[in-house]
Amino acid sequence: MLDFVGLNWWAILVATVVAFGIGGLWYGPLFGQAWLKALGKTEDEIEPSPTPFIVSFFTALLTSIVLAALINSLAIATLTGGLIIGAITGIGFIATAMASDSAFCGWGVPLFAIQSGYRVFYSIVMGGILAAWQ
Repeated sequence: MLDFVGLNWWAILVATVVAFGIGGLWYGPLFGQAWLKALGKTEDEIEPSPTPFIVSFFTALLTSIVLAALINSLAIATLTGGLIIGAITGIGFIATAMASDSAFCGWGVPLFAIQSGYRVFYSIVMGGILAAWQ
């Protein structure tokens, strides 16, 4: 059973903020134009709204809490162990679920790769932060 007692809430908050920051880079200078192209949109067609940012922050926070509880329950206490469990959860849960969504929604490979790649990458980073900062 997952153990939520004794979680390092500072590490969870930092991992969440880092994941959110990665999103700014991922959907900005790194893959922003490719993401827009995969969506079939231009920058002018994106309506500015705080809602996606709020939802993204809280989903990253929830991911961080659950990953921290998993790391805590499995007694993972090394950077390498955290990176590995982050990759396992990112690929095994997040990317696979997104692959199913992609197939039903007709996203195409580029959009799937950008969207799931971001979440897998931040899961790996989160795992490293959470396991190393015990």
